[in-house]
Amino acid sequence: MDIKTLDKIKEKLAVEVSNRQAHATQNKIKYERQVLVCGGSGCSSGNSKKIHDEFEKEIKEKSLTGKVNLVLTGCFGLCALGPVVIVYPEGSFYAKVKTEHVKSIVDGHLINGKPVKELLYSETVSDDGTITSLADTDFYRKQHRMVLRNCGVIDPENIEEYIARDGYRALYKALNMSGEEVIDIITSSGLRGRGGAGFLTGRKWKFTHDAKGDIKYVACNADEGDPGAFMDRSILEGDPHVVLEAMSIAAYAVGASRGYVYVRAEYPVAVHRLQIAIKQAREYGLLGQNIFGKGFNFDIEIRLGAGAFVCGEETALMTSIEGKRGEPRPRPPFPAVKGLFGKPTVLNNVETYANVPQIILNGAEWFASLGTETSKGTKVFALGGKIHNTGLVEVPMGTTLREIVYEIGGGIPNGKKFKAAQTGGPSGGCIPAEIIDTEIDYESLQRIDSMMGSGGLIVMDEDNCMVDIAKFFLEFTVDESCGKCTPCRVGTKRLYEMLCKITEGKATLEDLDKMEELCHYIKDNSLCGLGQSAPNPVLSTLKYFRSEYEAHVIDKVCPANVCKSLIRYEIDPDKCIGCNMCARNCSANAIRGTIKKPHQIDPELCIKCGICETVCRFNAIKKVGGKK
Repeated sequence: MDIKTLDKIKEKLAVEVSNRQAHATQNKIKYERQVLVCGGSGCSSGNSKKIHDEFEKEIKEKSLTGKVNLVLTGCFGLCALGPVVIVYPEGSFYAKVKTEHVKSIVDGHLINGKPVKELLYSETVSDDGTITSLADTDFYRKQHRMVLRNCGVIDPENIEEYIARDGYRALYKALNMSGEEVIDIITSSGLRGRGGAGFLTGRKWKFTHDAKGDIKYVACNADEGDPGAFMDRSILEGDPHVVLEAMSIAAYAVGASRGYVYVRAEYPVAVHRLQIAIKQAREYGLLGQNIFGKGFNFDIEIRLGAGAFVCGEETALMTSIEGKRGEPRPRPPFPAVKGLFGKPTVLNNVETYANVPQIILNGAEWFASLGTETSKGTKVFALGGKIHNTGLVEVPMGTTLREIVYEIGGGIPNGKKFKAAQTGGPSGGCIPAEIIDTEIDYESLQRIDSMMGSGGLIVMDEDNCMVDIAKFFLEFTVDESCGKCTPCRVGTKRLYEMLCKITEGKATLEDLDKMEELCHYIKDNSLCGLGQSAPNPVLSTLKYFRSEYEAHVIDKVCPANVCKSLIRYEIDPDKCIGCNMCARNCSANAIRGTIKKPHQIDPELCIKCGICETVCRFNAIKKVGGKK
C-alpha cells in the first residue's frame, strides 16, 4: 500500500459514502438511493440481518440492484427505536422495522419515491406532513459525533469504505513524523483516557517511549464490563479500522511492533468484525511489514476475555493476555515501564484510540477547541434506564446532565420525576436532581463524588430506591472481585450484607456510621481500581440520599416502595368487586375471598411478587410502604 493507492480508493468511493447524509449533494452519484440497515448488536437482536436479507431479495426481484445500494452498517445511536433503517439521500428514518415492512418501503419509497410515513420515526414527521432527517431531531441536534463519525455511515466489513472517509491517512501522516512529534501532538491536544481515570494519553505514551526495552507492546482494552455500557462495543462493531489505525500510530510513536486487542467473548459481532478488519488491513499492507514503505513493522492479535469484570483493570488485563488468571498486580512498576510480558506497554481503551486519527489529521488545536479547559474533546455515553431515548450519544465535554437527560434523552417516561443519574457504572456515583445542571467532565464529576468511568449513564426516576441501587452495584462488585486482596474480597461482602440489613428493616443508625467507615477503609486499602472504587455508589447515595437510608432504618419504610421486606400489598374493599382474578393468579395462595365479595391478602403468605396488582382491572390493589 502507498499513498497513491489510498487516494485512488478514496476517489472511487468518497462520493458514494458522503451521500449517506441527509440532503447531501447528488453530483456524480452512482446510486439513486442508499439503504442503510443497522447491524449493531441491539438491532441485530431484533433480526436486522433478516431485514437486510429481505431488502436484498426485494431489490433483486424489483431489478433495483444497479440503482439502490444496500449496506449493513453499525449503530446509528437511537437504540430504543431499533431495528433501524435509513434511506438516503432523503435521510428518511424508519424505526422498529420488521421484515413484513420491507416490501412497503421498497415499493413506496425506493420505486415510487414516496417515504412510507406510517413507518417513519414520529419526530421526523411534522404536523403538516413534512419529513425531516434524524439529524434534525432533538436526539441528534446537540450531539457532536467525532468518535462515532463512521458508525451508521460505513460498511464496517469493507476497508475501502473506511479509506473513503480518510481512513489510514492519519497513519501515513504520522509515519512522516518522528515518534516524539506524534506524542507531542497527542499531548498538546489534551486527550485523556476515556476508560475511567482520565490520565493524559500523550503522557502515558511518552513514558512508554522513554522506557528502556528492545521489545514494546501496544494493547487495547475492549473489556467493557460495566452494567449498561456499550460504547466500546458499538465502535468496534461500526468502525473497527479506526482502532487498528490508532493502535498502529501509538505503536510507531512508542517503538512497538506488536499489539493486542483484549475484547469480551460476549461481543460476537464486535469480534467478528474486528477479525475481518485485521485480515483486510493485512491484505492491504496496512498491518504487517514495511507499512507504507516506511520500514515500520506492526501487527495485531485478538485476545478474548471470559467476562471477568476485574480484567478491565489494566494490570489484570495484561496478566490475562499472558495466559494467566486475570488478577491485578501492585503498582509501581506501571505498565508503561513493565507491562505485557514484563515489557513497556501502552494500554488505552477503544474510545481513547478512536480519537487519535482525527487528532493527527486535524491537529491538536482543533481537538482542544472542543470541551472544557481541562477536559478536551467529546465523550460517548451509553444512555439507559428510565429515559425515552435509550441509546448511544456523543457530546462535547462540559455538556450538562440536564441537556443529556431532557434535550437529547427526551426526558423521563410516563410523566415521572428525574431522581438521579449513575455515571461510571459500579465504580461511579449517583448525581441527584438538585445538581442536574452539573457539567459532565472529569473535574466536575470528581467534585460531586462521582466519576466519568467508561461512559455508562443510567437514569433513575422517583420509583427507584437509592438504597436498593447501591445494593445492586455492590452485589455486582462482590461477584466480580478477583479475591486477591482482603479489603475488596471481604470488605465488599460485609458492605453488601450491611445494605441487605438496611433494606430488610433490621439496621440501626449506628450501622450507617459503620458502613461509611468501612467504605473509606476499602477505598484506601484495596489493591486495584475495582476495589478502590467499589464503595462509590454507597458513599454517593449516603451523601445525597441519607434521608432515604434513615427512612429504612428509623421508620422501617422504603419511600420508593421497592424493598420487599418493607412493603405490603392491600386490597381496597371499596374497589374490589370479588372477580377472583387476583386469587387465581396468586402462586402463593395468599389471597382469600368469595366471588362478588371483597378479597383479602394474607401478609404471612404473600411473597410480594406484585402479580395481583398487575392483573387487577379495578385498581383495587396497591403497594403500601412500611409494616402494620
